[in-house]
Amino acid sequence: MGSNPVKSRPPWRILLALWGIAACLAVIGLGDVPLRDFDEATVARVAFELHQGKGEAALLPTLWGNPYLNKAPGLHLIIAAVIGITPSSGLPDEWTIRIAPALLSTLVVPLGGLLQWTLRPGDRTSTLCMSAILMTLLPVARHGRMAMLDGTQLTVMAVLWLGLIQLSSTHQPRRAGLMTGLAASAMLLLKAPLLIPAIAAGTVAIAWGKEWRHWQLPQACSGMALGLLPGLGWHGWHALVRGQSALWLWAGDGAGRVLLDAGEGSDLGWRVPLIEVLEGGWPWLALFPLAVLWAWQLRVTRWGRWSLSLLAVMGASILPLRTQLPWYSHPLWVPVALICAPLLAWVVSRSETPETAVPFRGVLSRIPLFWMLIGLLLLIVAGVSMTPLGSALSDYQSPALALGLGWSAGGYLLTASSIRRRRLGAMSLVCGNLGALALIFSTPLWHWELNETWPVQPIADLTREGRGHQITIEGHDERPSLNWYAQQRIPRNQSATGLRLSDKQQHCEVVARHQQWTLSDCDKVHHKD
Repeated sequence: MGSNPVKSRPPWRILLALWGIAACLAVIGLGDVPLRDFDEATVARVAFELHQGKGEAALLPTLWGNPYLNKAPGLHLIIAAVIGITPSSGLPDEWTIRIAPALLSTLVVPLGGLLQWTLRPGDRTSTLCMSAILMTLLPVARHGRMAMLDGTQLTVMAVLWLGLIQLSSTHQPRRAGLMTGLAASAMLLLKAPLLIPAIAAGTVAIAWGKEWRHWQLPQACSGMALGLLPGLGWHGWHALVRGQSALWLWAGDGAGRVLLDAGEGSDLGWRVPLIEVLEGGWPWLALFPLAVLWAWQLRVTRWGRWSLSLLAVMGASILPLRTQLPWYSHPLWVPVALICAPLLAWVVSRSETPETAVPFRGVLSRIPLFWMLIGLLLLIVAGVSMTPLGSALSDYQSPALALGLGWSAGGYLLTASSIRRRRLGAMSLVCGNLGALALIFSTPLWHWELNETWPVQPIADLTREGRGHQITIEGHDERPSLNWYAQQRIPRNQSATGLRLSDKQQHCEVVARHQQWTLSDCDKVHHKD
């Protein structure tokens, strides 16, 4: 699988270079679109109130002055610190809110490579393929850019698993234990209940391979205990100040809600994460079925056990959830990349592994032809979008062109007999994805959820005419993004009086208007508009 694992070291320079590319990609157009509901606007408001010190005690989050019990404030505190070093007279801009989660999420690129290297020591090609896959996956790159917890959480999960793996393969067990404990603390300060399946996934792999026999327990446990102090300390402080309501973060609005309550957008159930993986895993998803078979063949190896355990346990944790939102599938991408990367490395190197032969070599050798075919189809789509017949596809013309060129050229080069040309083919696939992502991120297209609802910023401008009075909204549910830009909470209307936002005709005195939207004073009846 490469050079001598004892003497070789991870390809640090290339991993850092790939991280630099991912970081540059993450900041393209980062502040060009408004915050969305619910997560981004809620995260922003909680971070802003932490910056202002509005909580009843230090480090405890609030939302519009009330205790915030949905998530622990790990990422919110980091965003609050960024707000503090980029002061402004009004609201922080979108770039300020998103930059910390965007950069933290890109760290999964080098960390994923290190995870692969630890499981397949000396396998340089698989290590780089792992990082390249994570760097070019649309869901990983896109969700990481948002002011949400999912991208940062994926990075922390990679650190957690890396620490658990190193507990039985390092001469410094205390350091590995400390890494594991700090990662667990970070998860406790992000989406705390997710720590349970993440630990369970690693525990299954450890038990399967009886790795615990090689642990130096006193040193490992002391390191883990020290690392767990920040996470446990915050939850203890939270419980001390807020009492039983602190349990809502775990049993109510945390695990309890997603396990028992089928929320809005969850109609398809377990099919939601499956669809997300099928939509967002290209072009690497073509390798996935054969990669799973190969991992099963190699289940006697450490890489096979860990790959299958992480994929199976995280999949079993996510698929049965009653609440299913697209980003709930995010923890699956590290296991998917972990399984697919060695097979991509084989497509490039065509070298047999010491353990066993690659399954279905004939099928695998034809996957580059499939990539080339899909690339040619994308070039046709790009060409059609330039005509009046394909005007509806015009927004996708440039990304389709980038993907088409990258995949068709890459697929063709990967069929060559020369390893140098095959390496160029893999680079072409990666560059095609990177080019398409850069083009998508440079336009509002990357935040397509904003097109599903009416834009809030012009409506928020209307609320300035309310001059600080309480305003409600009629005919729509409360929108956190509207609250954010209006700098006040605007709940759903429950009465016939007061200042009211509406996009329907009102029999009240109109204070301000934007298109069909009005801010009306319903304490005064307006008989003639």
